[in-house]
Amino acid sequence: MPPTLDTPALPAASPATVGDAPAARVPRSRAAFLGAGALVAVGYMDPGNWATAISGGARYGYSLLVVVATASLVAILLQWIAARLGVVTGRDLAQLSRERFSRRTVVALWIASEIAIIACDVAEVVGSAVALQLLLHVNLWVGVLMSAVATVAMLAVQRHGQRTMEAMVAGLILLVALCFVAQLAMAQPDWAAVAGGFAPSPELVRNAGMVWLAAGIVGATVMPHNLYLHSSLVRRHAPRQGSAGTRRRAMVQTLRGVNLDTFGSLGFAFLINAALLIVAAAVFHANGITEVSDLADAHRLLAPLLHSDLASLMFAVALLACGLNSTLTGTLAGQAVMEGFLNLKMSRVRRTLLTRGLAIVPALLAVWLFGEHGSAQLLVASQVVLSLSLPLAVVPLIRFGADRGLMGEWRVRGVALALAWASAGLIVLLNGALLWQGAMA
Repeated sequence: MPPTLDTPALPAASPATVGDAPAARVPRSRAAFLGAGALVAVGYMDPGNWATAISGGARYGYSLLVVVATASLVAILLQWIAARLGVVTGRDLAQLSRERFSRRTVVALWIASEIAIIACDVAEVVGSAVALQLLLHVNLWVGVLMSAVATVAMLAVQRHGQRTMEAMVAGLILLVALCFVAQLAMAQPDWAAVAGGFAPSPELVRNAGMVWLAAGIVGATVMPHNLYLHSSLVRRHAPRQGSAGTRRRAMVQTLRGVNLDTFGSLGFAFLINAALLIVAAAVFHANGITEVSDLADAHRLLAPLLHSDLASLMFAVALLACGLNSTLTGTLAGQAVMEGFLNLKMSRVRRTLLTRGLAIVPALLAVWLFGEHGSAQLLVASQVVLSLSLPLAVVPLIRFGADRGLMGEWRVRGVALALAWASAGLIVLLNGALLWQGAMA
């Protein structure tokens, strides 16, 4: 059952006066609101997405594109609510949970969030390690250790401010996009079949393998810690100064700017994920190679199938860029969750060392137990954990976003609210199918 509110709703108040975010003037340019969406979008392009998209494209061709599109639309809707919540209240999802739920519920939600962050971090460690293995020809366990060192090195950029960090993330995302544009040109997919892949098929509910991969794609796309992170990053934009009329105009401008950032960034992330599946379908499935779930195998097969070593190189470079980018969002999300739920502050360096230390252990264990191909199994398992923990973040998010006393005139309602609850129900159903298939296996 979803958690229940254990304390009365906050008194109705002007949204501009609620929250503990620092007072901020609203910039005139919408470009000033860009950046938070890019940091969040990185989480939708992490190595876990690569594993599910490549496996789905290789096994079922373009058929799962409709799942990628649906999962991306659900993610955009939920991230829109998270950003709206942070701007209007000046507090993030974790802080509001701490204020409005019982201590026991808060601790349970915090533990679930930390498990999800660690699971995602495992995927980032393994993905970065695979990329380093492919580029430098080192053993996978060496790549795991090197990825941990690279994480600490990435933290040095944060000392130059959030704008510098956002610019670096955007640059790496652009590099990934350029790599996939080139790979799409090489793969020459059947664009008529690509368009057909966005149409729902009865096989999506009849084929057990498709159901399993669909649940994995949703878990890899809609990440619970991204909801906490997004609501935290946009708090700095919350208008809190001036008369009621001035604050309302500032709120309208702020929400428009934040919405533009959210829709643009996550729409771009959808294109990357769709490109992953399209490349896998055009290169592997079209050539009768349907069992490709390991990233190293995908890298090895690209060059001979596309008749170009450059294709494999671009694959490894893009994978490394995604893995390194994801380390930043994992660190920031960990800070937001810990500070929000427990009101406990920890430096980014310590936070990174903590999550990466916990992630390295299962990564090294998988390498030891399963050899060089243990990465694929670990990536899939991490996405299952994310999918199962997602409702614990989504249900409170929707309830807070629709709360009149908390959100006032800016609350989520109407069609948007109905779609949000329908999305939550879809996630729960897919998780049920995931658990049922696991029990029957």
